[in-house]
Amino acid sequence: MKNILVPVGSSKNAKSHLQYAVDFAEATGAKLYVVQIYNVYTKAGTMIKIDDILERESKEFLERHVAEIDAKDVEIITKTFKGKLIDTLELVCKSLNVDLIILEPRTNSIKDEVFLGKTSGKIIKQTNIPALIVPEGFVFKPINSILMAIKSAIIKKEEALNPLHVLIRDFNAKVNLLVVKTPIYKKEDTIITEALKAIITSSRETENATTYQGVLEHYKEFNPDLLCVVRRKRGFFSKLWEKNIVLKKDFHITSFPVLVLSGLK
Repeated sequence: MKNILVPVGSSKNAKSHLQYAVDFAEATGAKLYVVQIYNVYTKAGTMIKIDDILERESKEFLERHVAEIDAKDVEIITKTFKGKLIDTLELVCKSLNVDLIILEPRTNSIKDEVFLGKTSGKIIKQTNIPALIVPEGFVFKPINSILMAIKSAIIKKEEALNPLHVLIRDFNAKVNLLVVKTPIYKKEDTIITEALKAIITSSRETENATTYQGVLEHYKEFNPDLLCVVRRKRGFFSKLWEKNIVLKKDFHITSFPVLVLSGLK
């Protein structure tokens, strides 16, 4: 893992979140890009250069933000971009060769009942970039045990597993696979591919209505340091995130981060 991107918002959790990202980057030897994306709509003919003002203020905000945490020996680069969130983020990640986005659940939302805010929800649902959702106030610790929950073990794009390979390499992490047989599963969904066999320590099958319910039922048995799920068109969070926002009553994990992979099929 070489390049990690951290979008910064105005949440009260922003400082501790950035510290987690720095600690994670140090442990994996990655470079950290701390970015803010803004979009401006102004009337034609305005005499004020709003873009220049916002770019300068955004850059100053990021620099102050970075100055408040322990940067350790991590290379941290601050950047600001103008544009629509998802389109701009995908272009930025492509141009910077980003391997992982580290997200806080709520970058701007102040509603306590919200687990995943609109901005983070959009990034998870509408991009194909691997993302790590870190609970608010969570302090970094080595990732020794990973629970990977999937409803289909079919892996057609092995490179999509790269984030897991990094965690196994850098933390000597053990991966426990939970295959959730939903009512619409097919027999081939339970056949573990050679790519998965190469990285898992154990595997278990369970029958549940959804992958999400399978996780809720079994994650305490594994006591993981990280949960790994897969982003599919109708996958783990498809119902939860149809409106981008996820409420705590629907999904709320504070014990460990959630790694969201994509592009396995």
